[in-house]
Amino acid sequence: MPNRLARETSPYLLQHADQPVDWQPWGPQALEQAKREDKPILLSVGYSTCHWCHVMARESFEDPGVAVEMNAHFVCVKVDREERPDLDQIYQAAQQMLSGRPGGWPLTLFLMPDGTPFFGGTYFPREPRHNLPGLIQVLAAVRQAYRQRRADLEEQNTALLRAFATEAPAAQDGAIGPAPIRQAVADLRSGFDPVHGGYGGAPKFPRPAELEFLFWSGDAEARAQALFTLEKMAAGGLMDQLGGGFFRYSTDVRWAIPHFEKMLYDNGPLLSLYADAWAATGRPLLRRAAEGIVTWLAREMTTPEGLFQAALDAESQHEEGRFYVWTPAQAEAVLSPEEFAVACPHWGLDGAPNFEARAWHLVVARPLDEVAGLLGIAPEQAEARLQRARARLFAARETRVRPGRDDKVLTAWNALMIRGLAHAARRFDRPDWLAMARRAGDALRRLVWAEGRLAATFQGGQARHNGYLDDHAFLLDALLELAQADWRDADLAWARELADTLLAWFEDERAGGFYFTSHDHERLIHRPMPIHDQATPAGNGIAALALGRLGLLLEEPRYRRAAERALARFQASLAATPAACPSLLTALGDCLSTPRLIVLTGPEPELSVWKQAADRAAGLRDLLFKRTGDAREIPTSLRKPVGNTVNAHVCAGVNCLPEIVQIDALMAIFSNQAVQ
Repeated sequence: MPNRLARETSPYLLQHADQPVDWQPWGPQALEQAKREDKPILLSVGYSTCHWCHVMARESFEDPGVAVEMNAHFVCVKVDREERPDLDQIYQAAQQMLSGRPGGWPLTLFLMPDGTPFFGGTYFPREPRHNLPGLIQVLAAVRQAYRQRRADLEEQNTALLRAFATEAPAAQDGAIGPAPIRQAVADLRSGFDPVHGGYGGAPKFPRPAELEFLFWSGDAEARAQALFTLEKMAAGGLMDQLGGGFFRYSTDVRWAIPHFEKMLYDNGPLLSLYADAWAATGRPLLRRAAEGIVTWLAREMTTPEGLFQAALDAESQHEEGRFYVWTPAQAEAVLSPEEFAVACPHWGLDGAPNFEARAWHLVVARPLDEVAGLLGIAPEQAEARLQRARARLFAARETRVRPGRDDKVLTAWNALMIRGLAHAARRFDRPDWLAMARRAGDALRRLVWAEGRLAATFQGGQARHNGYLDDHAFLLDALLELAQADWRDADLAWARELADTLLAWFEDERAGGFYFTSHDHERLIHRPMPIHDQATPAGNGIAALALGRLGLLLEEPRYRRAAERALARFQASLAATPAACPSLLTALGDCLSTPRLIVLTGPEPELSVWKQAADRAAGLRDLLFKRTGDAREIPTSLRKPVGNTVNAHVCAGVNCLPEIVQIDALMAIFSNQAVQ
């Protein structure tokens, strides 16, 4: 018989609905049962595309013997970390406090009936292996400790809750200067890998928030490092060379072999980054990377409503990467001899296997120009052959058993992609990409926004779970990007509502900053106030950035003061670990030096010509708007005179340049540099 997860909508929870473990979702019923039966809670946190979550499920949770032990002595609770990032943040932090080691997924924690954790880890094999205790051993040891060492556990819990209580920084007085920005640039530059790009060793993550900060910083060396990293990622196995889009991270320093999940939250910010990198350089590889993301998104991840699904699994047929890897013989059987002659050396099929010593994951092993020279053909001919080879291999790959797809819609991740699409549409002049972004934004408003509040997920026709800080902050940021792409009064109106919701339901009005959960959210053992950028940007950083920019646009001091209060709240953290907070530092930069506000006015079609040129050339500190004739709710900052010719109005705070009447003069202001 299915367990209580069968009534859920989360693909991850449904994966466990037919297991013999008596799983139930997180909720008051589980906590009440644990108190009533005096049992510890076994909390298992994961997500549907997680490879090691699948492994632990097959080894242990599908085993009747393990299930008997779990059901007899524990209240077993499953959590989808993507639906409940509030719980994941809290218990990942607790795991690190308890063990001194970073967490991960699957997260396996044992809680007292009040929800306070006392022991845990990540993946446990069924039997001891790889210097890890077996789950059977762990269950027995935890059961014994819970019965015989209750006083020790309660003392430990008191210390843990005390540590949580002191985690949020206190409000501080005094202005914060630019020193953290300079220090973060220096810290990140010092960790750069000059051979392969990126920062640090394996595993290597894309870390788009850091790369965007380095672009934004204005530091020439940092900008060059970011460009080099983006090129290396696009030439390596982190990018799907056939189907487009980027995998979650690389298991090696060379970006060659990924962990084969594809996550929406990576690809949205990376799309924006690759658009900026292409605008700065014009390099075809960077354009292909951006176009590949959108092609993958439209082909595989878009719902009938126009929203975007969460992720693709790393494995198919119980093997990680099986869908994506090749042997030379498989490729040769699909391609013509001329196509294979180009594809084989270009993608490294003529070298040693790079995946588990048995298969080849496609990377750019030799530049196409070099391959053309070896074959004695023109580069254009080599490019044409490679394009045909890519299409044939992709078609052959489509006949394989596909990885699973997590088809739930997450508001925050959709907002990241909407922003990426709108920004890339501006850089590339792609109205079709803007249409995708608009359709998704309109669907979010229709399906997850009600009575001034956002829901965090949409699945099976249901909007569920209170929206979190990230949902509201990321969507506000996306609406500002949409407004710059093509003004609509409705976007500004919704941006106002979202900003007011952020202030009313998430801000600490006394000390500044924003909690991850709303004031009326379920009471948990801790209420996080995240400031460090992880795989996704920190909600506080994006909230401060977006509120500051909306306040500038609307000339609304409430929003700007909220951004300044957040920066003041976190100034000690920015001084101590600035490189961990690139989103907050970007907001700080706006606070210290008001972004330029550029308004284009005049008749069509020349107005759109100016806008297209300016969109490619504008710097990341610039806010660029085209005033259209059908707009009615124009904020005062954009109410510039409209004449018979196109004009540009450029202001930084109260300082405005004379009206610009020549497009060359506007381009000179951008210094002929797309990323400033």
